Amino acid sequence: MSEHDADMPTPNTAFVPQLDARQRAMLAEMGVRVWAPKVVASEAADPDRPPVNAPPPATAQTVAQAATPLPRAIEPTERAQPKPAVPSTQRAVPPAAPRKPAPEPVVLASTPWAPLPDGISQMDWPQLEAAVAACRACGLCESRRHTVFGAGSTAANWMVVGEAPGENEDREGLPFVGPAGELLDNMLRAVGRSRTGSGAQGAYIANVLKCRPPSNRNPQPAEVAQCAPYLARQVALLQPKIILAMGRFAVQSLLQSDEPIGKLRGRVHHYEGVPVIVTYHPAYLLRTPTDKAKAWADLCLALETAGAPEQAG
Repeated sequence: MSEHDADMPTPNTAFVPQLDARQRAMLAEMGVRVWAPKVVASEAADPDRPPVNAPPPATAQTVAQAATPLPRAIEPTERAQPKPAVPSTQRAVPPAAPRKPAPEPVVLASTPWAPLPDGISQMDWPQLEAAVAACRACGLCESRRHTVFGAGSTAANWMVVGEAPGENEDREGLPFVGPAGELLDNMLRAVGRSRTGSGAQGAYIANVLKCRPPSNRNPQPAEVAQCAPYLARQVALLQPKIILAMGRFAVQSLLQSDEPIGKLRGRVHHYEGVPVIVTYHPAYLLRTPTDKAKAWADLCLALETAGAPEQAG
């Protein structure tokens, strides 16, 4: 044992009742200190002094509090238990709401469209115009104001075929009115023709469609097919020397070709034996004035193909 160990007090292990004297001696010899509340000798010698950490002496108040019974804890078995599930066969089913009767199916009346009149190929001008005015062969008859049959002398040897009536044409019942019509009149006048002239100085003007498509949309193939017999009869009655096809749909209807106008220009085509010259629509030329020179070249080709107009005597 070292001097330092000699100075250290002997550990007090009396507080451990589980250890006998031999075990306490062994712990002291190994220097193992077991924690215990420090007991002052003076305190141990005074039997009337309460020990350290001893509870305070009981009073009348504390005795009364101790005598008051604490609320009894609820045992787990006494807690609210979930209600047993009711078998589905015993559950109360609320009455179903009365069902409303299903609405009767709406039966739309058949569209009052009629087939093309018979004998179109044998009609004269008045009969053909009357047939167009009464035509209900496609849905365009539902939205039109007026049919647009044609304009000009039926003795003219030039024929101009456009695409479809626009808003102004539908209102007035005449083809090519408004700014596009003014440009067409100027183009015809430049080559010695007009819609008011006759014979070699005249030009008869018609459209592929005789009714305006809603909102000026493009003509549909079925609509073009329905109007094709009317246009064919107009050509047969007029027997022009040249046809000026203006615009994509006019070209497609007459030539049955999907090629763009730019590839069909500059050549002479034929419809039922009549020469056809392809050019741009006046409405397109108003939007693209740089192509007016090409349209002038087309007019010159038509003039060359049909022959110069005779001078009025």
